[in-house]
Amino acid sequence: MSLTNRTPEKEVEDLFDRISNKYDSMNNVITLGMHKRWREETMKTLRIQPEDVVLDLCCGTGDWSLDLAHKVGPKGHVYALDFSADMLEIAKQKVRIAGMEDRVTLIQGDAMNLPFDNDMFSCVTIGFGLRNVPNAKQVLQEMQRVVRPEGVVACLETSQPENSTIHKFWSLYFKVVPVMAKMVTDHYDDYNYLQQTSKNFLTARELLHLFNEVGLQPASYKMFFFGAAALHIGFKK
Repeated sequence: MSLTNRTPEKEVEDLFDRISNKYDSMNNVITLGMHKRWREETMKTLRIQPEDVVLDLCCGTGDWSLDLAHKVGPKGHVYALDFSADMLEIAKQKVRIAGMEDRVTLIQGDAMNLPFDNDMFSCVTIGFGLRNVPNAKQVLQEMQRVVRPEGVVACLETSQPENSTIHKFWSLYFKVVPVMAKMVTDHYDDYNYLQQTSKNFLTARELLHLFNEVGLQPASYKMFFFGAAALHIGFKK
């Protein structure tokens, strides 16, 4: 197995449990609030239809899951999966407050071994989670397996600017992220891990190649904020 994240799964799970209650606020700080805009742009691209059945992997505290739930409507359904019990507990509260308990099912599980049948979903998404799994290719293979023929797989993830000058500023900014986290959450080491996974993860072109390898074709990607994040879209043949 070719590892894209060498940190043991249990350590990553414990990390997200620890930072769960500060995750949303820190996410706003790290991305300067732009992750919401990136998600909005992604939703426009996906064109989710009423009555669709979709899957949101590494759903975290559930924000993207709720966006999807609004789109599928009362006759559609969203399955939202994450390995962190504490993150899912926050997602559960958000779903209840939004009155979406009838159309969102939260599941604690492993993105590399999905508990779903083949060809089950019209759309499968993963937001800022692929860099945290041990084997990104295996997750994409699972996403390809459970999406329907001609269905769409979408990955919104931190990325690396392709311009060398911008890349230098990007690298400098991510060195500051753990310091910012310590001021807000007192979890320096945890957010140091997050900036390291962003720096060490696949480039946008490498991830595009992985989409093609697992049979998500045609595939393409779009960069956000000078390459600090990327949206990859692939379709099942």
